[in-house]
Amino acid sequence: MHETDYPPAVAKIQRQLNAGSVSVTLLALLARAEQPMYGYQLSKILEQVTRAPLPMKQGTLYPVLRSLEREGLLSSSLEPSDSGPPRRYYQVTPLGHEALELIEAAWTDTRNFVDRVLDGGDQIRRAVEASQHDTTQETDS
Repeated sequence: MHETDYPPAVAKIQRQLNAGSVSVTLLALLARAEQPMYGYQLSKILEQVTRAPLPMKQGTLYPVLRSLEREGLLSSSLEPSDSGPPRRYYQVTPLGHEALELIEAAWTDTRNFVDRVLDGGDQIRRAVEASQHDTTQETDS
């Protein structure tokens, strides 16, 4: 499902999720590829690896790549192309590799936190009931 298929409120949340995850996926893909790659190539490999279309427009990858480069996590070089204009190839810097380790740990923590809430239906209901019970006792005191 593409973000344009969602109701506006859900599409906004999807855009926010994409904004945070695109940097992580691009940095991880480039680190694991161990060779410089250009934007279109990155998008096609992401689709191949995930077996799904990109959840955002391909054009949104380029500002993220430039941002990661400005932050010192990627470097780039312009290389001639046999089939058109020169291509900008990106690769992960040593700082990018260090940052990726920290980002992966943060991602795992965030994913686990969200998963616990999404999967915690019964536990959430019990916690809500307990908090209502606690609130009732406080007002009775």
